[in-house]
Amino acid sequence: MNTMPQITNLILLFSNHSNPSFFLSSLNPPSILKSTNKILIKHHKSLSSSSYPFVTCLSSIKPHKYNSKSFNSNRRTSSSNFSSLKQSDHKMEYEVEETKKIGIASGFNKKRAEGGDRSKPKDLKLKVRRLNPVNTSSYVQILGTGMDTQDTSPSVLLFFDKQRFIFNAGEGLQRFCTEHKIKLSKIDHIFLSRVCSETAGGLPGYCIIRKLEYLFQIRSEAYEIYFAGLLLTLAGTGEEGISVNVWGPSDFKYLVDAMKSFIPNAAMFHTRCFGPSPKSDRVLLDNNPEKVNDQIKLIDDEVVKISAILLRPEAHGFKEDEFAIKSSDISVLYICELPEIRGKFDPEKAKALGLRPGPKYRELQEGISVKSDLKDIMIHPDDVLGPSVSGPIVLLVDCPTLYHFQEILSAQPLEIYYADIAEGTHKIVNCVIHLSPPLVVNSSDYQKWMSRFGGAEHIMAGHQVKNIQIPILQSSARVAARLNYLCPQFFPAPGFWSLQQPNCSNDGTDLKLCKTVSAENLLKFRLRPYAQLGLDRSGIPIKAGPNEIIDDLISEIPEISDAAKQVSQLWDGEEEDAADGVTFVEGDMSITEEPWASENIVSRCLENITRENVEIVLLGTGSSQPSKYRNVSSIFINLFSKGSLLLDCGEGTLGQLKRRFGIQGADNAVKGLKCIWISHIHADHHTGLARILTLRRDLLKGLPHDPLIVIGPRQLKRFLDAYERLEDLDMQFLDCRHTTQASLDSFESHYNNENKTEYNLISKGSQMQRVSPVDSDISYPIIKNLKNVISDAGLENVISFPVVHCPQAFGVVLKGMDRVHSDGETTPGWKIVYSGDTRPCPELVQASRGATVLIHEATFEDALVDEAIARNHSTTSEAIEMGNSAGAYRIILTHFSQRYPKIPVFDQTYMHKTCIAFDMMSINFADLHVLPRVLPYLKLLFKNETVVDESDDVEDAVSLAA
Repeated sequence: MNTMPQITNLILLFSNHSNPSFFLSSLNPPSILKSTNKILIKHHKSLSSSSYPFVTCLSSIKPHKYNSKSFNSNRRTSSSNFSSLKQSDHKMEYEVEETKKIGIASGFNKKRAEGGDRSKPKDLKLKVRRLNPVNTSSYVQILGTGMDTQDTSPSVLLFFDKQRFIFNAGEGLQRFCTEHKIKLSKIDHIFLSRVCSETAGGLPGYCIIRKLEYLFQIRSEAYEIYFAGLLLTLAGTGEEGISVNVWGPSDFKYLVDAMKSFIPNAAMFHTRCFGPSPKSDRVLLDNNPEKVNDQIKLIDDEVVKISAILLRPEAHGFKEDEFAIKSSDISVLYICELPEIRGKFDPEKAKALGLRPGPKYRELQEGISVKSDLKDIMIHPDDVLGPSVSGPIVLLVDCPTLYHFQEILSAQPLEIYYADIAEGTHKIVNCVIHLSPPLVVNSSDYQKWMSRFGGAEHIMAGHQVKNIQIPILQSSARVAARLNYLCPQFFPAPGFWSLQQPNCSNDGTDLKLCKTVSAENLLKFRLRPYAQLGLDRSGIPIKAGPNEIIDDLISEIPEISDAAKQVSQLWDGEEEDAADGVTFVEGDMSITEEPWASENIVSRCLENITRENVEIVLLGTGSSQPSKYRNVSSIFINLFSKGSLLLDCGEGTLGQLKRRFGIQGADNAVKGLKCIWISHIHADHHTGLARILTLRRDLLKGLPHDPLIVIGPRQLKRFLDAYERLEDLDMQFLDCRHTTQASLDSFESHYNNENKTEYNLISKGSQMQRVSPVDSDISYPIIKNLKNVISDAGLENVISFPVVHCPQAFGVVLKGMDRVHSDGETTPGWKIVYSGDTRPCPELVQASRGATVLIHEATFEDALVDEAIARNHSTTSEAIEMGNSAGAYRIILTHFSQRYPKIPVFDQTYMHKTCIAFDMMSINFADLHVLPRVLPYLKLLFKNETVVDESDDVEDAVSLAA
């Protein structure tokens, strides 16, 4: 019998597993070895596949040879240039763990799994941007995040030649800027009108962009950057060289403190808190901005002066107990004033004062006094310049309630900006951008206040129903429309198409006392040059409706019409026998149903299942960061009348819910949530959580309800605890460790025996930590509540299990209850397993035994197994093999690297029970038997799409930032 050789620099997984035999029993060595391509082993050039049936080993990170069969020959292979790291900066540790009783191994990065792969940041001097006082171009622009979904506040960009300012950074800002090529690198200041999830949910994504920009700038000095799919991990390797100042009212620093739990080097954020604490008159000014008559001066340089007026509603009865007011209740009105525009230079006056033509002319135009060349006098700018013109002024008003509006009416600093005071004593306001909701702006008092600004342009940027049917993310909307045309059963039309327009008779139109303009995405108001002062609609995207998109699709792929009909026949039962072979032919390409496609084998748990039982909605199917086509991880488990669950909740999850179900439908879905489960602490899996929780809190305000249970890794609790200092999340937290099968059993045993000593909640061989009686005393009531909640939802269990990715990473099992029919016969309940992010591991296979659906991450294609090991992710074939080994009925692949913008690379040969996930894909269990048969048609839909290397995607993103 062969023995395991002593191999250096390797990690062999499963060595701690107590019962490996179950995993070996169903493995197919040839297919597994085929999926792993080449095995690289230092000092050992061969391994016996008969002795080691599952091996994915790697001695060092080297450029991998691409498999021509599964790789686009036209694709650029620049990613191989990134797969070799400089040992001095990015040393990957690979170790060997040998267990004679196992004989199987799957490589993984132990250092990363244990959280030890974060590089130590260097101390660099903070860069100060060189300003340009003579700006040739300046404008404010509406960045329409949330305008179509009404889930977050739009952002406003204040643009100068060499500097940018952003007001509010709600969820989806990063994805929006990628979609619309908004350059971010010159943004040094972000101003928040309120400190809450609606205005600040996009800050983590913005942090990533700034880190990427910095990494590219220093690459030639010390680094060779390695991109392997999880761009969020690069946040931990950034430096302090490029920074951004984030301004917000009171106690804002708590939000940044909360982010430190998942953004390792949060030092790039410099918080600038201003104004008094909501619970006292203590002023929190960590950079001492000047406060004059309640107008706080934040920035005052040669480019722009920005000041703030705080709106504190407690003075007008907003809440009975002023100590109940949190930072999120305080709003800010921002005032942006550009310097005056100097008059035209008069060379004749300069000549008369003894000045020769030359550099001094320029100095005078820049406001610098010079000495005369011919006379013993100083010449001042006013001596040679015509009359100056006042600089443009822009106000940004976020007035969330009528209580805040009372603060506006009593704000003395605003008096100087009103046009109805004595002429010559007021400043002329050119533009007012209103972020306030319709309930406020449509009130008669608010309309009268607006009229006090004279001829100012009023841009209404609050949530308006008219914008709902205009997609802000047009690239993803285009893909969604094409998928809906091909297969409406799995890709329903967006929910807002069926939205009934509300009665607008009370929208305040009759009350308007001044001219207003409805905000549109990318609408500009130009400030410089002065001759162009006013609205500019040239950048507003051209709107393309579903009909135009489908016409383009049919023109591009004429055979798609026949394909759509054949997909429909899969449900109608009119399809031809698959044994007949080709279903249709186009040129040299044909779609052939494999022999397995005609197998009508239905899992027993699906017998007599209805369409109102369970549905899986893939809200986000990309990894690391949002892209134009795929949002980050989130899965909505729709249990219909019994409620719903969320598995992971990446940034933009609420927006995706609203795109899928419509505004009202998404609100109902959020109200019906029974539980949210988070797999691990990486930001692309949980930064949409606060927005979901605060919306649910608002929707259920005044109604009897229980706090929502959030299950997640223990690091997540630190973020949520810090966040709750800003606004109430109305939730209960439960550590994933407390929901493993061993933990639940131990809890029951512990409390039944009243044994208060420390006990182990985790199964033998796991690297998880022990839990003390103090933890259990807190968690036990929540666990009891969880059991009641999931029972009401028709679930038997929600069980977490450890996986191999990073510290405290988990997968989850959802088990439906058995169904008892009228005749007394029992049908076993269905079982959904979600892998989270992971390398192949025995815990996952064990948990997936007999699963109805296994949702498995497949970040990388098979040719990039090296990167998969380095980043502790799975390849396509590895994910499929996990499902096959466990006997899963259906496998759904998700969490694709953003290097695959639309459809990933895969080998169709082994996809007989598998399908590729897309954003908004909705899989009803009544349709599971059809799922794999749709895959060839999806491949046809994207046949003309080129696979783009992820490194190119990142470079494009950085070029946008430049």
